[in-house]
Amino acid sequence: MINKRLIGMVSDSKKEVFRNVAFQWAALAANIAMILAIARFLALLAAGQPASLGVTLLVAFAAAVIRFFCARQATLCGYRASRGVKQTLRRTIFEKLLRLGPGYSAQVSTSEIVQVTVEGVEQLETYFSSYLPQFFYSMLAPVTLFCVLAPISLKAALILLVCVPLIPVSIALVQTFAKKLLARYWGQYTALGDSFLENLQGLTTLKIYQSDAEKHRQMNEEAERFRRITMKVLTMQLNSITIMDLVAYGGAALGIIVAASQFAAGTIGLFGCFAIVMLSAEFFLPMRLLGSYFHIAMNGMAASDKIFKLLDLPEPAPQAGRIDPSDCSIRCTGLRFGYEPEREILHGVDIQLPQTGLVALVGASGCGKSTLAGLLSGRISGYEGSITIGGQELSRISAASLMESITTVGFSARLFKGTVRENLLLAAPGASDSQLWRVLEQVKLADFLRSQQGLDTLLAEKAANLSGGQCQRLALARALLHDSPIYIFDEATSNIDVESENHIMALVHQLAQTKCVLLISHRLANVTAAGRIYALDKGNVAGCGTHGQLLEHCPAYRELWDSQQALEHYNAKEEVFA
Repeated sequence: MINKRLIGMVSDSKKEVFRNVAFQWAALAANIAMILAIARFLALLAAGQPASLGVTLLVAFAAAVIRFFCARQATLCGYRASRGVKQTLRRTIFEKLLRLGPGYSAQVSTSEIVQVTVEGVEQLETYFSSYLPQFFYSMLAPVTLFCVLAPISLKAALILLVCVPLIPVSIALVQTFAKKLLARYWGQYTALGDSFLENLQGLTTLKIYQSDAEKHRQMNEEAERFRRITMKVLTMQLNSITIMDLVAYGGAALGIIVAASQFAAGTIGLFGCFAIVMLSAEFFLPMRLLGSYFHIAMNGMAASDKIFKLLDLPEPAPQAGRIDPSDCSIRCTGLRFGYEPEREILHGVDIQLPQTGLVALVGASGCGKSTLAGLLSGRISGYEGSITIGGQELSRISAASLMESITTVGFSARLFKGTVRENLLLAAPGASDSQLWRVLEQVKLADFLRSQQGLDTLLAEKAANLSGGQCQRLALARALLHDSPIYIFDEATSNIDVESENHIMALVHQLAQTKCVLLISHRLANVTAAGRIYALDKGNVAGCGTHGQLLEHCPAYRELWDSQQALEHYNAKEEVFA
């Protein structure tokens, strides 16, 4: 139950664990001194010899004070050890995610990371503050008591010492079963968390399509499986505690019987008999308490397995290549990609983006537009073919350089709970308030924020207190503040009001005068002014050219344009009649 790798990661906490053990041992020594003082007093009293009650009470009082102090210090040591563990492990996990880069979600789900970082680390907090100190103290206490009682009665001391290991033996008997059971428990716990997070995020969609009842049924089934595995874990823990109680109290009773028989035979006196009777339970109580922490240790080991599984994920090889701002042209040649080996999304795509100018990417839903955007930004890896930026292969460019040089604005940009200023400073930590107001003026959001609390306007989680258009404009302001040479707008005007859409499109065209801009849009009316438009159809480039050229020579583009125009004209007629 000792994981050397885990303990090696938190070297500072090891010191606190050993201090905890030292204070527990000091408390034991004080308790032994108190019991021996009382035993001596009773023995002298029974023999009719002078016995000082005051000295005995003084020793008992001093022992009680020492035990109180040591117990308090041991608790503080446990707290400091667990605090260090939480800080170290969560920092290590966060650093691992940074090294994995923006594409970490391809290897591990976000919900599993949250569960490991929160619940898993909390389990290890208890492991370090309670189980580990108790483990070492349980080894030390019986040896100390044996050394004290052996001179009084070697036979009784030996019997008590030999019976102590029966508790860890009983623990070992259930360890193999318990390890497998807890692995299943954590697997089911993670699966339930995945389902809950997915259903919670998609609750609106489920209600719209009236599929919430089916998902509710599935969640109930998963919750029932989790309940059953939880009850099995609790049953296992209860059974192991019962076995440990039988061993502990049975061993203590055996020691007391031996002491009583030796006293009756005159082999030991009242002092020795009383000392053995009072200290026999102390042989087993530390190990018994360790047994009660058994489930904590097993949960800690299961949690550590999850943590190490995350920490051992293969990391992308570090690359030294950097993007030269003077040449940020992009070229894709024979680009192929599939999320699964048997299901290819992009089939030999060839596209070019010049150093400056607006290039649009259009196509029906599911044709691979967002996948291509993810590949270009480095969020998705594992492509075949070639992607070059300024003549350098993208796979050889460092993740840091990609993040510095490419800014992506999606249809649902992430805004964080906090102030407007804090959200904007993510893009440029050193920006002044005047710079922040400048980009807010550009996106037509400054007047609204001045009517609120300015840059200190608080945003709710996911900026729920702003409209969809305001969220997108704020995200665009942050993107402008980043001032990178390459911008990718992936459906950035989707599901927002017309006024916001017009403001954003005006800024996109303005930005394209000095930057390399890729505009991905489902609405073809937004891309008609682009210098070059690529039409994707089922993962292939169906056509390339201006709006007029594609209407004339690309059937897939013309069909998409005609269907959208018909729909927009129909909606316009509906509004007139309304």
